[in-house]
Amino acid sequence: MSEEKLLQEFKKAENVLFNGHEYRITVGVSTCSLAKGADKILEKTKEEVAKRGINASVVRVGCNGMCYSEVNLEIIKRDGSWAIYSYLTFDKVPDVLEAFFSGSSKYAFAFRRKSGTLKGEEQVPYLNEIPFYGKQTRRILELVGIIDPLNIEEYEAFGGYNGLRSALSKTPEEVIDIVKKSMLRGRGGAGFPTGLKWSFVKNAAEDVKYVICNADEGDPGAFMNRLTAEGNPHSIIEGHAIAGYAVGATKGYIFVRAEKPLMAEMLSKAIEQARSKGYLGKNIFGTSFSYDIEVILSAGAFVCGEETALMAAIEGNRAMPRPRPPYPATKGLFGKPTLINNVETLAHVSYLFRNGLTNFVSVGSEKSKGTKVFCLAGNIQHPGAAEVPLGTPLRTLIFDIGGGVPKGRHFKAVQTGGPSGGCIPETYLDYALDYETLASIGSIMGSGGLVVLDNTSCIVDVARYFLTFTSAESCGQCVPCRIGLRKMLEIMDKIVQGDGTENDLFLLESWARKVADSSLCALGQTAPNPILTTLKYFRAEYEEHVRDKKCRANRCLKLILKAKLPKA
Repeated sequence: MSEEKLLQEFKKAENVLFNGHEYRITVGVSTCSLAKGADKILEKTKEEVAKRGINASVVRVGCNGMCYSEVNLEIIKRDGSWAIYSYLTFDKVPDVLEAFFSGSSKYAFAFRRKSGTLKGEEQVPYLNEIPFYGKQTRRILELVGIIDPLNIEEYEAFGGYNGLRSALSKTPEEVIDIVKKSMLRGRGGAGFPTGLKWSFVKNAAEDVKYVICNADEGDPGAFMNRLTAEGNPHSIIEGHAIAGYAVGATKGYIFVRAEKPLMAEMLSKAIEQARSKGYLGKNIFGTSFSYDIEVILSAGAFVCGEETALMAAIEGNRAMPRPRPPYPATKGLFGKPTLINNVETLAHVSYLFRNGLTNFVSVGSEKSKGTKVFCLAGNIQHPGAAEVPLGTPLRTLIFDIGGGVPKGRHFKAVQTGGPSGGCIPETYLDYALDYETLASIGSIMGSGGLVVLDNTSCIVDVARYFLTFTSAESCGQCVPCRIGLRKMLEIMDKIVQGDGTENDLFLLESWARKVADSSLCALGQTAPNPILTTLKYFRAEYEEHVRDKKCRANRCLKLILKAKLPKA
C-alpha cells in the first residue's frame, strides 16, 4: 500500500484509529524491538503524553519491517501530518515529543507536515521516499506496524473479515476456483499451487477434515511469519477460516515454534477476539459453517516444520517425518484429510478475498502471482523484512531496499531459502526472485530468508555453518540424512582446519548428491544445497583451502595458524 493510499484508508478509519483524539502515537513492540527496550519506551511515551496533556492515544503496534532502525515511534495527526522516529532510546522520548509538538522535524527519520511551517530544520523525506519503503509492494505487511494487533476493531476498520464474509457468500467450489485463478502458491518453501492442494482435501471422501497453519518458522535469518503474526494476527485467522470453509473442515490448528512465545500469545488472544465477534465458532455470519482454531506449541526441533513431522507432534508423538504417499490431503492428522498451509499463504488468502482476484493478480511473475515477504539478514546495511512482487530481481531487494553491503566492502553471495538453500554469486543478481528461476541456479525460495555475504565472509566456513545446523537438526530416522550429513560435516571440518585434500572435494560432492537423492524428507533432500552451490560457484575458494592452505577472508583460524607453523 502506497503512503498516499494508506493516508486515504486512515481517513476512512480515523474514528476507530484516533478514538476521539487529535493525535495517534504508535510504538513498534515485537520480539526484535523488545531486545532494544520497546516495552519500556512505550510506557515512557504514555507517561510523557499524560504529563504534557497531549490529546493523543498511545498504541502498541507490530514491527514495521525496519528492524535495522529499532525502536520505531510514529506520530500521526488527523490532518495527515506524519513523523517516524527511529533508533529511539528511552532517554530520547521527551526530546522527540518536544520537537514534534513544537513544529520541528528534529530527530525525525521521516516527516510530513500537512499544514504550518517548520522551524528552520532541514526537510526530511516522506515515508515513500525512503528506498526501504518506496521500492516495496506491501500487501501482507500493509497493516503491520500500523494497527494495534490486539484491537480487532482496527483490523475491521481496514476491511478485516470482509474477506471471510465474501468467501461465505460463495460455494466452497467457487472459493477454491478463485484461489486457483489467483495462481497463489505456497509461501512455505515448495511453492505448490494452493488451490490445487485445497481441491485435494475438499475432494477427499471423509466427513472429518482439518486445517493446519504451519507457523514453525525455524530457518536462521527468517522471521517473516513471526513479524506478520505479531503485527496482524487477524489476517492469518481470517485466511485460516476461509481455508476451513473451502475444504469442509470444522477444526483448525496453528502450530507455532515454541521459541516464539510472543507470536503464540498474539495469535491466541486474536483467536479469542475473533470468537467474541462471531468470526469463529458456531454458524459464522448466520451460515451453517462452524469453525474454530487452536494454537499448539511445537516440539522445538527444526524438523517439526516438515508437514508429516508437524502432524506427529500435534498428535502427541515424536516429531518424525514419514514416507509419502499417503499425503496429508488424503491421510493426515489423526488419519483424516488435512490441509497444511503456512502463515504467509493464509495471510495472502485473506488479502485475496478482501481485495479481489483482479487486484491480487496485478503483480507477480508469469507463473506466480502476488507478493513475497523476504527477510534480509547478514552483511547488509538495512536488515529487516521487505515485501516485493514475485519476479523482482535480487539486486533490487538487496541493494535498492536493503542498502547493499556495508560501505567499503564487496558483495560476495546471497544465501536464499535458509539453511537448505543455495549460495548465489553476483553473476545472478539480476535474476528474478521466483520459484523456477531460483531452482534453475541450484537454490530454493524457502520461506523467504536471505542471508547476504560480503568479502569478509569465507564461503567455505558459511557452507559449513549451515551444514552444522541441518546435521544437528536431523531427526536421525533415515540413514542418508543421519549418516550422510555427518560425513559431509567431517569433511568440511577437515577443510577449514587445514587438513583437507583435493580428494575430499570429490567425496564431499559425491556425498552431497547421494544425500539429496535418497533422504526421506525435505530436510535431508535440501540440506546439501549450500555445499553443492558453493562448490559450483566458489570452487576456487575450496581449492585455496585444500591446496594452498589459504582462507582469503581470514576466517578459518586453525587453517591460518597451521599454515604459518614451521614444517616439522
